[in-house]
Amino acid sequence: MNLLENFITCANNMLWSYVLIILLVGLGFWFSLRTKFVQIRMLGEMLALVKEGIGVDHGQEAISSFQAFCVSTASRVGVGNIAGIAIAIASGGPGAIFWMWMIAILGSATGFVESTLAQIYKIPTHGNGYRGGPAYYIKNALGSKFFSTVFAVLISVTFGLIFNSVQANTITVSLQAAFGFDRLAMGIVLAIFTALSIFGGITRIAKIAEWMVPIMAGIYLLTALIITLMNLSLLPGVLKLIVSSAFNANAAIGGGLGAAIMTGVKRGLFSNEAGMGSVPNAAATAFVTHPVKQGLVQALGVFVDTLLVCSATAFIILLSNSYQMTDLTGIELAQQSLAFHVGPWAPSLLSLLICLFAFSSIVGNYYYGEINIAFLNSNPKILTIFRVCVVAMVLFGSVAKVTLVWDMADLFMALMALTNLISISLLAKFAYIALDDYTRQKRAGIINPTFDPSILPTQKGVFAWCKDKESKKQLM
Repeated sequence: MNLLENFITCANNMLWSYVLIILLVGLGFWFSLRTKFVQIRMLGEMLALVKEGIGVDHGQEAISSFQAFCVSTASRVGVGNIAGIAIAIASGGPGAIFWMWMIAILGSATGFVESTLAQIYKIPTHGNGYRGGPAYYIKNALGSKFFSTVFAVLISVTFGLIFNSVQANTITVSLQAAFGFDRLAMGIVLAIFTALSIFGGITRIAKIAEWMVPIMAGIYLLTALIITLMNLSLLPGVLKLIVSSAFNANAAIGGGLGAAIMTGVKRGLFSNEAGMGSVPNAAATAFVTHPVKQGLVQALGVFVDTLLVCSATAFIILLSNSYQMTDLTGIELAQQSLAFHVGPWAPSLLSLLICLFAFSSIVGNYYYGEINIAFLNSNPKILTIFRVCVVAMVLFGSVAKVTLVWDMADLFMALMALTNLISISLLAKFAYIALDDYTRQKRAGIINPTFDPSILPTQKGVFAWCKDKESKKQLM
């Protein structure tokens, strides 16, 4: 076990200290420039598009843009927003939050590019649905079956197995700290509820996410807002601390400026998933009239996740100073900070919210795995085996050592992100063309822009948007 832990630690240090920092920041900045900072100039359009998809029903197999947004947000908004932020502050200091904000702003452009590409290169399924994501555009657009298979395996293991063990770990640790519940017993209950949810397919997952995500996020944000208003006089000092610590090597608790940057980027990516290649799997399933629509909707998801939900956790912790007075980290630090503000009953409330956050993430994470298992092998028996493995990993994560689980998540996340970032950098020009087409139609007064793949210099790998029904049937 020590050998495994040492290997994971060394691999994480190499990937996160050098390779991914350069790729994430560099590509995020480049995509922002090439799209003329689409994540800022089209923020109003993003909000309008999310509203447009609420309550829309496209049939049994298809899901609306809002439902796809909720499925991806269900995966994003989880323990990374609470336990992950607490870990970031404990190990990287308050400055880690600043770098988390920066990676979110730049990452929103990356999220736009990858989700737009997922829509362009999605494929139709039986009925009225779609599926897609990095594995599909790597194979169909780049023509690399090998790397598409590598990505499909990575995301299936990362989200379906590793990340779900992280979510389960946080649920059981939280319930044990708040109520003294046995972690194994809670793990068995959680595994049962997971099985009941994931054996129902995407339509059940979408419906669960559609009502659960707004409720849980709303309750948590309202709680954070009340706490912030109660401590409004301290807020300027907290903001100053975050910014000054981001550039002050002595202010970062966990080892200096480098620790603040690396921790902020890692926890930011784990939370908002921009560039990782996970969100495009949900984005591809949406029924929209133009790929850019879902690209914009998913870009907004990065802001919702990091600038709202993650910041809420940061303010709760930093306004309490609990991180300076305890050796606690993760969910236990968040619970103690909340108790500082609202009383000893707070850990119980947070535990219940954590259950909602983490369970919705388990459901969303599983779906990413399902899409890619279907890419690897269409045999229904393989999918059943995968579902059983997901349930088993939920049970394992419920009782596992928390540090090992998070370190494994970091490693697999890094490998996934590396594969996807290289791929979207090669295909980004097609997302730019689609964006120009969308904005041109909007300027011309077209309320509901539509996509014609003929605007692309090549239609290689474009199937769902083609008018040739025979081409579509070959994929189904």
